[in-house]
Amino acid sequence: MGLTIGVDIGGTKIAAGVVDEEGNILSTHKVPTPGTPEAIVDAIAAAVEGARAGHEIVGVGIGAAGYVNRQRSTVYFAPNIDWRQEPLKEKVEARVHLPVVVENDANAAAWGEYKFGAGKGHRNVICITLGTGLGGGIIIGNKLRRGHFGVAAEFGHIRMVPDGLLCGCGSQGCWEQYASGRALVRYAKQRAKATPENAELLLSLGDGTPEGVEGKHISMAARQGDPVAVDSYRELARWAGAGLADLASLFDPSAFIVGGGLSDEGELVLDPIRKSYKRWLVGGNWRPVADVIAAQLGNKAGLVGAADLAREPDPTM
Repeated sequence: MGLTIGVDIGGTKIAAGVVDEEGNILSTHKVPTPGTPEAIVDAIAAAVEGARAGHEIVGVGIGAAGYVNRQRSTVYFAPNIDWRQEPLKEKVEARVHLPVVVENDANAAAWGEYKFGAGKGHRNVICITLGTGLGGGIIIGNKLRRGHFGVAAEFGHIRMVPDGLLCGCGSQGCWEQYASGRALVRYAKQRAKATPENAELLLSLGDGTPEGVEGKHISMAARQGDPVAVDSYRELARWAGAGLADLASLFDPSAFIVGGGLSDEGELVLDPIRKSYKRWLVGGNWRPVADVIAAQLGNKAGLVGAADLAREPDPTM
């Protein structure tokens, strides 16, 4: 199929990269993320044009945070961009004059990891991304499973706690309220306020108050053994592992791939997730247990995955 371009739409920048069939990024171009939907379309086109210079490109894949239809053309709804029934494929194609497909960004990252990263050699994997929120992707039988309407694998909005914490989606008790970067910061602030004597290092990294605690402080403090920081990671891992156990009952994968910014902490977060997963897995003492492994591609996964999915046939055919 030749070279394709993957586009990753971030909160502050839009990155486009030329990717070959082995998942290698040959060139990139980044532009700031503007504040309006139409300006974002223009920025996507500018990023694509900047990356494609000197390359023969056969298609473009865009990773968008939101609900994308099965035809890979329209964003039904995006939580952080004012896209409602947005015909993104049509608009970008009119500007770049190349075939375009639109994918959910977590699906794109999952596909990148499956094809070129931690999932190589597996046929059935579930990916979760632990970042500010919680996303994911489903690969079963070597195929990305989008669901009938295209919006499968919105794992972050599985209700873990009836009438639990209010989520940005409008529901209550969603998984991402208990296993995400936001949740980690909440745990640390609560614990630092309750037992400041156990959070001396953590508090010293901020402004000295629980309210000043940020994610980077928790990471630094946990690596140095701060009790509150370590316990906060354990609480996040408890909820993450319990959710994986539920997903195992649904999909029975050979591996769970954990990506997103929190996975950068390695065994600090992965080891307690594995323990929680085994603790809550039904029949866990008597059945095969899926591997829980770290993603390998980091923040390149979405771009590489989107580019490769531009080579995939239309899933509705």
